[in-house]
Amino acid sequence: MCTSILVSFIKQYITKKKHFNMSNIFLLIGILSIGLAFTGAQSIGVCYGMIGNNLPSKQEVVDLYKSKGINRMRLYYPDEEALQALRGSNIELILDVAKETLSSLVNANEATNWINKFVKPYSQDVKIKYITVGNEIYPNDNEAQYILPALQNIQNAISSANLQGQIKVSIAIAMSLIQNSYPPNNGAFIDPARSYIQPIINFLVTNGSPFLANVYPYIAYVGDKQNIHLDYALFNQQGNNDVGYQNLFDAQLDSVYAALEKVGGSNLQIVVSESGWPSAGGDGATPENAATYYSNLINHVKSGTVKKPGMAIETYLFAMFDENQKNGASTEQHFGLFNPDKSPKYQINFN
Repeated sequence: MCTSILVSFIKQYITKKKHFNMSNIFLLIGILSIGLAFTGAQSIGVCYGMIGNNLPSKQEVVDLYKSKGINRMRLYYPDEEALQALRGSNIELILDVAKETLSSLVNANEATNWINKFVKPYSQDVKIKYITVGNEIYPNDNEAQYILPALQNIQNAISSANLQGQIKVSIAIAMSLIQNSYPPNNGAFIDPARSYIQPIINFLVTNGSPFLANVYPYIAYVGDKQNIHLDYALFNQQGNNDVGYQNLFDAQLDSVYAALEKVGGSNLQIVVSESGWPSAGGDGATPENAATYYSNLINHVKSGTVKKPGMAIETYLFAMFDENQKNGASTEQHFGLFNPDKSPKYQINFN
């Protein structure tokens, strides 16, 4: 039962009851509180990566999401078989534009064609929530020049399709675009990113879109083990540090909020579009640490950060499966929550 339904129920209850006393009020407040807690519990999604040769079918994957109560998914490109499988599933979706497609979307007609092919046919029975136009694109990447016009053209195409009330358009950044992240209030975008990011922030503010960030305490931990303790990265630290933080995830996320404040984005919501911990392939990458991180993260995101207390954090765990064909560091192949046979790698309650 969502909060809006609960509020409607309360209004009807008050209207119908002639004798309405304090016990009635406390009862309804209790019901509403349960509804709000339930809403917070639904803030977890899981990213669905497909760079592997041993993964289940797309329909099996969607069925696995449903059976585990995972109500949000991130899809890194518009795979039409996956979109078909998502029909009627009630799973909210972040749909990425493939990196290779970004340059073509500078052409408004191509952006319209992209929406007409991958969004409009599914918009009635697939809950596409965000379209991400660029994932971890850096200012010096060749694709950086395409991001703003592609954002604008996709937004215009969505509006022309009358879907602007349903779908928000944004980007997803890596934490490496943030400097001075400790203490978190000093967080700012790195100098090379300022001219790149400012018009994008203006676009997001104008269109009421969230800002997506990929937040990895693991990467920060392995990069500075001398100063970052494992317990701090895994949500296991007892008590706050000298700047008032008990875990690295909150500190990283609040440094992004601080950076946004410095470029006119203080009202933007941040969606954590990726966060995970590998089970093998690097320092601290063990099944035990990964299980601890994911479980603690799921429990934590209901309660907000130091800068945004009490505000549930919409968060997407990375990732559904190990991807055995993924390039990069050896840890890249070991972020999965499930094995290829769909058995769980860890005992995690997603709700």
